[in-house]
Amino acid sequence: MNVLVVLPSVLTVPHLEVIAAARTLGSVTALVVGDPDLAMLARHGVPRVLVPEMPPTTEPAAVADAAVAAVEASRPDAVLLVSSFAGKAVAGRLAVLLDCGAVTDVTGLRVEDGVVVASKPVLQGSWATECAVTRGPAVIAVRPTAFEAREEPGGTPEVVTLPVTPGAAARAVTVEAREARPASGRPPLEEARVVVAGGRGTDGDFTLVEELADALGGAVGATRVATDEGWIDHAAQIGQTGVTISPRLYVGLGISGAIHHTAALQGAETIVVVNSDPDARIFGMADFGVVGDLREVLPTAIAALRGT
Repeated sequence: MNVLVVLPSVLTVPHLEVIAAARTLGSVTALVVGDPDLAMLARHGVPRVLVPEMPPTTEPAAVADAAVAAVEASRPDAVLLVSSFAGKAVAGRLAVLLDCGAVTDVTGLRVEDGVVVASKPVLQGSWATECAVTRGPAVIAVRPTAFEAREEPGGTPEVVTLPVTPGAAARAVTVEAREARPASGRPPLEEARVVVAGGRGTDGDFTLVEELADALGGAVGATRVATDEGWIDHAAQIGQTGVTISPRLYVGLGISGAIHHTAALQGAETIVVVNSDPDARIFGMADFGVVGDLREVLPTAIAALRGT
């Protein structure tokens, strides 16, 4: 298959994972909205890069317009991108513009009789589904951590400039200013392989949550209650109205297990929880649970991880 991967100029681990996913389907062409990192793309086996004639942007409408132009130029069988908030917005708009099928939060891919079949968990991970995209190109948003980024060194990619005609939606948006969030030194929540989350049981003190996350090299998350109370920034919210995560390890501290939070844990491989209430709903989905006060349990765990 011919696969188009939609990428920004600054590549993070999830973007490299999407390239690896694309390589499982066939030959890869990258659409880079911005200045391409040709050295990185070469190390990950991308032989051809399309660069749209437009200013660097992350606005979904503008990126979708560039992707439409790339599809017309390269005629791919599938279009892959990261299943982030922005990626899902681009995928949905692209599917409408191209009149084709789209699947988001994908964790597995294969080709069957010339048709792309995408796997994804639903209903809190209790069901594994497979979606066959019968009207293409198949637009696939791949969940971070679902694939392993693997280098496959090749030659310097061919760079092709791509004319783009912005649509009405893209022209209607003007970005006046941007302000980057202060760097925490921790991995982004949606990309992290380890996530430590705190809830109402923290009583507003996330010190131990952050210490455990740092000891594990993970990200810090929270429930909606914790963010609504102002205990932590809303960017840390995990849930139906927050971030969906798929880490290798999720640690829930003082979290009851309300559905609007646990629905976003579908992709977590191992779930560990600490809660003083033995009847907390979250114990029902835990692989390992500790009934106890997190202020008593965590210092011992943190000390053991640090070897002190």
